[in-house]
Amino acid sequence: MNAPFRICFVCTGNICRSPMAESVFRAHLAEDGLDGLVEVDSAGTGGWHEGDGADPRTVAVLRAGGYAHAHTARQFRSSWFDRLDLVIALDSGHLRALRSLAPTEQDAAKIRLLRSYATGAAVDAGQGQFPGLISNSDRTGDLDVPDPYYGGFAGFEECLEMIETASEGLLAAVRTALTARAMVTARASGPDAPRDPHRSRPKERA
Repeated sequence: MNAPFRICFVCTGNICRSPMAESVFRAHLAEDGLDGLVEVDSAGTGGWHEGDGADPRTVAVLRAGGYAHAHTARQFRSSWFDRLDLVIALDSGHLRALRSLAPTEQDAAKIRLLRSYATGAAVDAGQGQFPGLISNSDRTGDLDVPDPYYGGFAGFEECLEMIETASEGLLAAVRTALTARAMVTARASGPDAPRDPHRSRPKERA
């Protein structure tokens, strides 16, 4: 079986925006029947809240939206890049911090801004390991999901709305990537694939 497609959402402390994005996107995957093929989690660029639950306002806005939620905050580690297919930053500051942690250029190419998937811009399906995941993250304009931590409940509601909108575009990109991965796997295991010299040959009939 193929390994699951792994995504990690990243914000500052992993108690507001990224756990919200994790819950929303997990719900989208379940609705689309992809929850068995994609693994989703979240983390923060800093470790100030490691071990804590999500901010109570995050929990409240998720419950109001009908989203399931269970969360323990943690800090993103550079070593995680190797097992992740996509790292989603919630704002441009997280994008820069994650790129500074990326061990290789290939790892840095996995990092995208969440709201870049809400722009509606066309993607180049011929680039990258997973076609469709190359979002228009260099588009001018503010693609940040603003930090609601120091504001009121309305700010959390605004973040949820932004995340929901962007998640629809991200889901389409992930769906395309999964299709491309399946095609690559099918070609590799097809009749023209190299024969395994260790595989036993069928016995000839007498």
